[in-house]
Amino acid sequence: QVQLVESGGGLAQAGGSLRLSCAASGRTSSSQAMGWFRQAPGKEREFVAGIGGSGATIYYVDSVKGRFTISRDNAKNTLYLQMNRLQPEDTAVYYCTARRGIGIRTTMNEYDYWGQGTQVTVSS
Repeated sequence: QVQLVESGGGLAQAGGSLRLSCAASGRTSSSQAMGWFRQAPGKEREFVAGIGGSGATIYYVDSVKGRFTISRDNAKNTLYLQMNRLQPEDTAVYYCTARRGIGIRTTMNEYDYWGQGTQVTVSS
């Protein structure tokens, strides 16, 4: 089992920045692909960004390209999401996720482990 704990959420103004962290523990592997999803009120959970096990492969949803940066520190078993130029539509609960495979996937059912989520609220 892998346990994931997110931190770093909070309130930001439009145009501001936040950095999310996700600490992984348990049977972690540096080869696991990891990612971030988010869920806004009344909406389905959606893929935001993913990173392959080596960190060489990265993929973003179009709406965050150029604003968000995903990264990982395998030595610290930690995943990050740097969010810049935040917009009110980025308001959501953000979830860290990991899968046993090495490739990035964009659908929820292809991920095996989930954190409890952290709230991000962006005011206009």
